[in-house]
Amino acid sequence: MLMRIAKVFLSLLLFLAALASAQNPVDQVIAEALKPSPLEANLQRLTDEIGGRVPGTVAMRKAVDWGVAAFKAAGADSVHTENFTIQASWAEGFTRMSISSPEQFDVRVVSMAWAPALAAHQDVPVIDVGDGKPEDFVKAGNVAGALLLVHSTEMTKWDDLFAEYLRAPGIILRALQAKALAIAIQSTRPYDLLYRHTDSSQGEIADIPMLLVAREDAARMARLLASGQKLRADLAIPNRIGGPITAANVVAELRGSEKPNEFVILGAHLDSWELGTGALDNGCNAALVIDALRAIKAAGLRPRRSIRFILFSGEEEGLIGSHDYAIAHRAELDKAAGVVIFDSGTGKVTGFSLGGRKDVAEAATDLVAPLKQFGAATLTTDAEWGTDHFDFMLEGVPTFVADQEEANYLINYHAMSDTFDKVDLAQLKKHVAEAAALTFGLAYAPERLGPRLHHAQIEQTMRETQLDELMKTLGMWQPWQEGKWGRAD
Repeated sequence: MLMRIAKVFLSLLLFLAALASAQNPVDQVIAEALKPSPLEANLQRLTDEIGGRVPGTVAMRKAVDWGVAAFKAAGADSVHTENFTIQASWAEGFTRMSISSPEQFDVRVVSMAWAPALAAHQDVPVIDVGDGKPEDFVKAGNVAGALLLVHSTEMTKWDDLFAEYLRAPGIILRALQAKALAIAIQSTRPYDLLYRHTDSSQGEIADIPMLLVAREDAARMARLLASGQKLRADLAIPNRIGGPITAANVVAELRGSEKPNEFVILGAHLDSWELGTGALDNGCNAALVIDALRAIKAAGLRPRRSIRFILFSGEEEGLIGSHDYAIAHRAELDKAAGVVIFDSGTGKVTGFSLGGRKDVAEAATDLVAPLKQFGAATLTTDAEWGTDHFDFMLEGVPTFVADQEEANYLINYHAMSDTFDKVDLAQLKKHVAEAAALTFGLAYAPERLGPRLHHAQIEQTMRETQLDELMKTLGMWQPWQEGKWGRAD
């Protein structure tokens, strides 16, 4: 008798547990996301076997194939690729530099990406232009035909990273006006770490040759110049530059059950620079997007709206893949319920930036409530630039960008050291749960989070968040105001 009562009691408990689970679909998604999965194996395949992924290369094509196969294995209802064009191809040759007089030593350098080639030059004067500010150029005097040494501060926080990009346009403009031969920028990382950036905004070849110089070598050069020595350098930047190339975004979908024409996007960029293997930026989050699809599908749940899981390409060359996707799908963006982007390594997620959308903050608070268990429920109404939400934000679609602690991201960002072993796999697993839960919540909610904004409303949020000033610095403001970038009406 007691055995029968115990069985009945156990059955009741199981029924109640199943009922509770059925009533909390987001909790089901989180539980599924935290289970063992192919996440680590997928990431290792992408980074260790395929490696760095620059558009136009064999590695990038292999990465696209990797994404298609992994999405299919994860259970996507459909998977396809969407092609777009990058206006130039670029690859680094054997970049080299040495100080030839009065001292003689080799300098560790790489070319900036999408920078023009420079034939071998000997006996080039090296002139220190400090931080590259207008007053530094005035102090330096005549720099025509010279290699300009630009100082940097060591990067330790997010603001330092954005500052590195934002100061570049002014330095380049001043160097061009002064008829300098090339620019040598001191690395922001210690221990001779070299990394890759581009200072072009839409995949165009930059206007002046640029080198990144190992931090310690640049400091040595600066000390010698400060002591009164007149340094001369030999250098060559034999970059290989070609015409337009075709790149591809990888798009998988889980079809919505009630409102399949409405959709939510969960995205991360698949491309990377090639000095390392693109693990923290952004292989870990490409693998996350795939595993989030797997978790939602494995939970046996069907969202009301469709979910598009997108691996964007061309992000490093100027957010080109997401820009092209937003334009190609502009006619249906009225039906976009939200865009979620992860792009900052595996530092702990603290919450999400809402792209200036104060109007959706209250509703979004409910959506991120299940993430309190991870400490990832803080919402901010700032507006960011620099990752694949940007063009959707300029189209008026609600966006969520994961805010993350720096952890080990900054020192390894775009660097030779950005490899699989730097990824915090336990933390990444939590990020999969956070991404899947938020994305599913957006797609499952009875009502959409908020409307698509019009041009005037978007501009108001930009002014409120000072994004307009940043866009002016980057040369984006005039195209925006003319209706050539973002939503025109």
